[in-house]
Amino acid sequence: MAGHSKYKNIMYRKGAQDKKRSAMFSKLAREITVAAKSGLPDPDANPRLRAAVNAARAQSMPKDNIQRAIDKASGGDAENYEEIRYEGFGPGGVSLVVEALTDNRNRTATNVRTAFAKNGGNLGASGSVTHGFARLGLIEYPASAGDSDTVFEAAIEAGAEDVESDEGGHEIWTNVDALHGVARALEAALGEAESVKLAWRPATSVDVAEGDAEQLLKLVDTLEEDDDVQTVWGNYELSEAVLEKLG
Repeated sequence: MAGHSKYKNIMYRKGAQDKKRSAMFSKLAREITVAAKSGLPDPDANPRLRAAVNAARAQSMPKDNIQRAIDKASGGDAENYEEIRYEGFGPGGVSLVVEALTDNRNRTATNVRTAFAKNGGNLGASGSVTHGFARLGLIEYPASAGDSDTVFEAAIEAGAEDVESDEGGHEIWTNVDALHGVARALEAALGEAESVKLAWRPATSVDVAEGDAEQLLKLVDTLEEDDDVQTVWGNYELSEAVLEKLG
């Protein structure tokens, strides 16, 4: 696994991490609730909600859980979550963008700052990191969706800007405004995507040596394990040799 400019590698060990399913479902439900509150509680009429529901389905979240999260928003009894972005630096000079949904800004800020401090990093000011990333739309498909040529042709036809394919699957990049239009067009051509979301794509990546890599991944894991943290993006790249040594 190399090339942390790619989503599946930025989100290192997304599939391999031994996360508790209940915690994952909690984060998915939180995003669904926030998305439903931000617009109509109908996935067909609310692009953000549609993306959240698709992400939940991709993780085999039960339909009842999904509907309950939507109903919670519709009923007006949902917590008021605030969207916050943190930016910081990890071991090896890596840049990290941390996206959170929280009902307690002070708690989340303390937890994120502590995670950085205890794992060889430091929290930066707003804008200290994101200038090195582009805010784009990202659509993910498994390798089974088709070969690279088939997916590339479908993506370009749908209006995508870039496609990256490897043995693990396909990442299709769009500008932010075109994300859901491209996703709908691709659904007709390739079927339902594994995920449709906004992403931070780094302009350049940093090669991380073995010594820094272990501590960096511990930092990322600590951040992702926090209930308020939804996503962690980074510009790091780990070679196959480093990954093998880390096991």
